[in-house]
Amino acid sequence: MFRLAVLLGLLLAMPAAGADPPSFQELEESLTCQCGCGLTVHSCNHLQCPSAIPLRQEIRVQMEKGLGKEAILQHFADKYGEKILSSPTTTGFNLTAWVVPFMMVAIGSMFVMVTLLRWRRGKRRPATPVAVPQPSGDPAVSAHEKILERELKQFDS
Repeated sequence: MFRLAVLLGLLLAMPAAGADPPSFQELEESLTCQCGCGLTVHSCNHLQCPSAIPLRQEIRVQMEKGLGKEAILQHFADKYGEKILSSPTTTGFNLTAWVVPFMMVAIGSMFVMVTLLRWRRGKRRPATPVAVPQPSGDPAVSAHEKILERELKQFDS
C-alpha cells in the first residue's frame, strides 16, 4: 500500500516527459485580451481587435520557437505584465487570489453550521417558567391595580 502511494506521488510530481506542446487555443485561453473587453484572446469577439490579432500572431511565433506553455506564458508576462495572464500566478501576493475565496467559503460555512446548531439546541430546551410577581400587601400597589382595572373596564365599554 505504501509503495503504491509513493509511486502515485512520484507520478503526479514528475513533469510529463515528452509532453505534447500546448495547443494554440490553450494558449489563447491563458491570455487576457488587452482591448478592454475582459475576455480571453480566444474569446474576444471584436472583429478587428487591436489587441487580440497581434497577440495571436505573437503566440504563433512563440510556438514556432518550440517553447512550452510555461515559457510562452512567462514571455507574455515579462513583456506585458501579469495582467495579461487570464489566471493569477500561485506565487507571492497573487496566492491570496487563490486562497482567500476558499477561506471565506469555509468561514461562512462554519458560521452557518454554528448558527443552525444554536437554533436547533435552543428549540430543544424546555421553556423556563417565568416568575409572576405576587401582589404585595402594600396598599399603594393594590390601589394602583384597582385604578388600572377600573380604567380598563371603562375603556372596554
